[in-house]
Amino acid sequence: MDSYEYTELLKKLTTKVDNISQIIKPEQLQKRLLEIEEMEQDPSFWSDAKSAGEIQKEKTSLNSLFNRYAKAKNVVYDAVDLYEMANSENDESTIEALYKDATNLEDHITNLEIAMMLSGENDANNAIVSIHPGAGGTESQDWANMLYRMYLRWAERCGFKVEILDYQEGDEAGIKDVSFIVRGENAYGYMKVENGIHRLVRISPFDANAKRHTSFSSVMVSPEVDDDIDIEILDKDIRIDTYRSGGSGGQHVNKTDSAIRITHIATGIVAQCQNDRSQHKNKASAMKMLKSRLYELELEKQQAEKDGVEKSEIGWGHQIRSYVMAPYQQVKDNRSNIAYSQVNNILDGDITKMIEDVLIAQKK
Repeated sequence: MDSYEYTELLKKLTTKVDNISQIIKPEQLQKRLLEIEEMEQDPSFWSDAKSAGEIQKEKTSLNSLFNRYAKAKNVVYDAVDLYEMANSENDESTIEALYKDATNLEDHITNLEIAMMLSGENDANNAIVSIHPGAGGTESQDWANMLYRMYLRWAERCGFKVEILDYQEGDEAGIKDVSFIVRGENAYGYMKVENGIHRLVRISPFDANAKRHTSFSSVMVSPEVDDDIDIEILDKDIRIDTYRSGGSGGQHVNKTDSAIRITHIATGIVAQCQNDRSQHKNKASAMKMLKSRLYELELEKQQAEKDGVEKSEIGWGHQIRSYVMAPYQQVKDNRSNIAYSQVNNILDGDITKMIEDVLIAQKK
C-alpha cells in the first residue's frame, strides 16, 4: 500500500463513519440508554418481569451498536490524526505501521456495518435450528451430522449456549434429525443465513470403491418467539404423538413415552422434543418450536411473494452453499458468490466470516 492508496482508504472509511452516524443517530442512542438507566432506578420497573426483560433486551442491543460505532469512529479518526502527524514529521516507521494496520481498520467498519444489519425485528432472538438429511441414506445422514458439529463448534467459538431439543441417530452413522436452540445475542441474526440446502461433494468413507458422492441436507432456522406471539394453533389443526426418547445417556431413556411429536396438518411441519423427562415440558418446547416455524414460514411466504420465488426441495440446483472436498477443496456460497479454500476450518466451525459475507451481499 502506498500513500495515495492509504489516503483514499481513509477518505472512504471516514465517509462511511459519517454516513452511518446519520443512520443510527448516536446521540439518540445515548439518550435512550440514559432513559433506560433512569427507569431501572425505579423499584416498580422490576415488578413487571416481561416488560423489564424486553427493555433489558433493547438495552443490550443499543449498547452493542453504540459501542461498536464509538470504537469504529475512534479508530478511524485516530488513524487520520496519526497519519497527518506522521507525514508532517516524516515519521516513516509510523506511516509503515499504519499501512500494515489498514486491514484491521477496515474490519472495524465491517463489524459496525454487520451490527447495523443485525437490527431486524427478530435478529436479536435466539435461533431454533433443525437439520434434516436429504435422500441418500447413510451418506446424507453423515453429512447432516457434520453440519450439526460445525454449528456446535461455531456456537462455542461465539460464546453461545446450545440446548438440544431432539436428536435422532442414523441407522449406521450420522443423524436422521436434530433440533436445537442457539442462545446468545443476535443468534438468529447470524443463523438465519444458514437457512437452506447445503451440498457436500467428497470421496465417500462408506463406499468401498472410494467413489465421489454428492449429499444434501437442509437447515431450517427460526427465531425463538415469545409464548404470547399471535399465532393461533387449534387442537383440530395438529396431531400429537408420543414416543420413547432415543439416543445416548440417562437411565430414563427408552423407559417412558415422554418424547413428543407435534404435526401441523395443514403445512406438514413437524416439531418434536425429547430433551426433558417430563412429557409436559417436552410438549411445551415442541409447541414453541411449532409456533416459531409457522412464524418463519409466514415470513418466508411474504419474502417469496416479494421475490417471486418458490420453496426449494432438498436436492440438485437448490443449494445455498456447496462444500467440495474432492477433487479439490472449496466452499462456495451462492448468495455472496465467494469461494473459500479452508474447508476443514469451516467444517470445524470457522464460519463467521462466511456468514457476514452473505449478510453484506444480501444488504447490497
